[in-house]
Order: sequence, then C-alpha cells, then structure tokens
Amino acid sequence: MSRIGKKPIPVPKDVTVKIDGSVVGVQGPKGKLETQLPRGIRMEQQDGHLVAIREDDSQAAVHGLARALVNNAVEGVTKGWTRELEIVGTGYRAELKGKGMVVFNLGYSHPIEYPLPSGIEVAIDPKQTKLSVSGIDRQKVGQVAAEMRGLRPPDPYKNKGVRYAGERLKKKVGKTGAK
Repeated sequence: MSRIGKKPIPVPKDVTVKIDGSVVGVQGPKGKLETQLPRGIRMEQQDGHLVAIREDDSQAAVHGLARALVNNAVEGVTKGWTRELEIVGTGYRAELKGKGMVVFNLGYSHPIEYPLPSGIEVAIDPKQTKLSVSGIDRQKVGQVAAEMRGLRPPDPYKNKGVRYAGERLKKKVGKTGAK
C-alpha cells in the first residue's frame, strides 16, 4: 500500500474543496486551482481531511501522485510556492520591464526578454542578481524557474550563469598549461 497515498490531506478552515468526478477544485485565500485525478483514483472528504482512494491495485503507481497533486494545490492556495534563483557572473543581471516581462543580461550580444505566464510573479532584489519566482501552482512555478535557469545554465568551469538558490555545483578543472 502506498504510504504517501494513504496519508490524509488536512484542509484548513479558509479552504473550500469541490469534488466533481475526477476533477478536484480547491479555492483558498490566494486563488483557485483545479486538479485532474488519474483514472481509478477518487477523493473523499472525511471530517476535515481529504483522502485519496484507489479502486484496485492496478492504480498503485499513481495513488501517491494523485494525493501529492491535490496536496500541492491545497498548499498553493493557502501559502503559495516560491523558487529562488541566483545570477552569478560579471555584468549578469535581470530586471522587471513592466508587469509581465523579465529582461536578462547574461553575457550574450543581446538582452533576453522572458514573458511571465499568468499567475506567476517575480521579485528581483536591488542588486539585480537574485530572483524569487512565486505563484499558487507548484508545477508552473517550477517550470518558469527551470526555463529561466535554462537561459544560461551554470558553466562547469567558472560556475557563471543562472542557478537555483542553494544549488551545489561541481567545478571542473580547466586545461593545464604546457611547459
């Protein structure tokens, strides 16, 4: 039996859950999210908790996944999700242009404009080297952060580029000069 799939999801007081077949709608103080459940998994409300129930053992592989997706939605509408990025390199920076555009200068011959999808907010520190991507949808926040990191992934020799906060990098040794 799935250990994660068995765990009940606590529903805070300010969150309303609407179960409509295989779609679970979660509404809270930060917004509203809908999660599609895999076939053979259903959600039930039991005394202030949500419980994922599978029909038979053929859905064992997606039991924990379904529970985690609904739990992420409940956490997203209450607390929200954030992902921190750091920009390392001389002259590398990012700035907000308008409400939905982030402009990156990452050592290329041109600045890179990154349009933000709806529901995602970015905060940039005054030094323009730290970004905070936030929103209520965990998957969307992670995808935007991964795409921003992909604009200039950390270089293995000088460790310059865009990286996640706290990401540990393995630095490679460069060429040794001939004598």
